[in-house]
This record gives sequence, C-alpha cells and structure tokens, in this order.
Amino acid sequence: MSTADAAAHVTVESLRLSAELAGSDSRAPSADVAAYALRLGDDALILSQQLGAWISRAPEIEEDVALGNIALDLLGHARALLRYAGSWDGRTEDDLAYFRDEAEFRSCWLVEQPNGGFAQTIARQFVAATFMVELYARLRTSTDATLAAIAEKAAKEVDYHRDHAVQWVLRLAGGTAKSRRRMLRALNDVWPYVDELFRDDALIDRLDGTAVRPSELRDGFDTVVSTVLGEAGVPVPDVHPSAAGGRNGEHSVWLSGILAEMQVLARRHPGARW
Repeated sequence: MSTADAAAHVTVESLRLSAELAGSDSRAPSADVAAYALRLGDDALILSQQLGAWISRAPEIEEDVALGNIALDLLGHARALLRYAGSWDGRTEDDLAYFRDEAEFRSCWLVEQPNGGFAQTIARQFVAATFMVELYARLRTSTDATLAAIAEKAAKEVDYHRDHAVQWVLRLAGGTAKSRRRMLRALNDVWPYVDELFRDDALIDRLDGTAVRPSELRDGFDTVVSTVLGEAGVPVPDVHPSAAGGRNGEHSVWLSGILAEMQVLARRHPGARW
C-alpha cells in the first residue's frame, strides 16, 4: 500500500488518541486521587471551553490564534486529568466531559464566569493562569507519578498563559481611559471568585503529599498579583469573597449554559462515530 493509500485509510477510530497523554497507561490508585484529578481536570475543561468561544471574535487576529492555542493547551491538561480520574472506575475522558450533569462537576466558580468583554476574559485569565502556575509548580513534586508527569508538562504551558495575560493587563490598564476603566471593572468583577481557589478541604487533608494544599499557594499568587497590578498602577481589588462551592458540586448560574453547549452533540448522538 502506498503512503497516499495508507493515509486515505486512516480513521480516528484507528488511532489511540490517549497514547499522547502523560501517564496514559496508569490507573488512579484510589477514589480520592481520582476525585482530585477530576477537580483539576474540570477547571481546565471549562476554562478551555470558555476561551474557545473567542475564536473569530477576538479584537485582533493574533488574539484569535493566541486564545485558541491557550484553549487547546488547557484541553490537553483536561484530557490527561480526566483520563486519569476516570481510570479509577472505568470511565473515559469523554464520559466525564459529556455525560455528567452539572452537580457532578467540580470546577471552581472562577472558570465558570462569562467571557464578557475582552477585559473580562483577560482578568479571569490573569487570575486563573497565575493560580495554575503556582499549582503545577508544586504538583510536579507530587508522590503520585502520573499527577507529577501531567504537572511537568502543564507547568511550561501555563507560564506562557500567565505571561500573555500579564501583558494584556498592563496594556489595557495603561491604554486609553476607556480600556483602563474596563480593566478595573473586570478585575473587580472576577475577584470575588479568587478566594475559592485557595480553600483547603477534607479531600486535600487525606491526600497529603499527593495533592497540593491550595492555601499554601496564596502567598506566591499574591506576590505576583501585587507586582503586576502595582506596575499597572491598579489597586488589588478589595471585595467580599463569594460563597462559591464548585468543589462540592454547587455551581454558579453560568455552568448549565456552558455544559448545554459543550455536551449537546455527544448527548444527542451518543456513540456516534465519524
């Protein structure tokens, strides 16, 4: 068979797509490790879905590409983490992405917040990426080899995501009066959802050495935020934290709409192949 003939016979079904994922052959050793991978995977999945909506709608064509690439990076993290989470009870990454109801998701409220205007998306991305840089830097030393491997790859990518968001925060805050006003408003809008990122809970207590303790990431996050916003001449928002409970399956009003759009095709045609 010629190369052209071989290419013509390749189908998605014949490829083992999960083989490209970090730790693709390992099984989560406990329900707790699977639950931890699930919450990290849900954060990455929902944020990826949100950013993907900017493709063809960004203010510059370069931003179409940049936000699309960031969304793809996050989707890669989500696939690796959801595959690992599902390995505990035999579910696939697609089962977890497309066939769970809202209450079964464990995403934080920050990633569920609407894209809004461009400044709103940048403010959300600035917080999320700064948190993820701190998270994956620590998770690289996890006693769980698969989580450590996923974090090793993700750490390099979220560092770029943070740099991208920082440059836009500085650019918008230092631009016109209108862009600065929108940046300030966007930061105030997303800041109530920062606190949830750093809350410890019983799952974290049970996974000492395996999971990263969120509260221990706060100092590093605050240092970066203070430095960037200080350079932009913008005060760190002083707002009352939201009671957000995404880690317990209690979600913002926005998640149902995100899931409806993300899951509709898979649910309408379960088992479909192309």
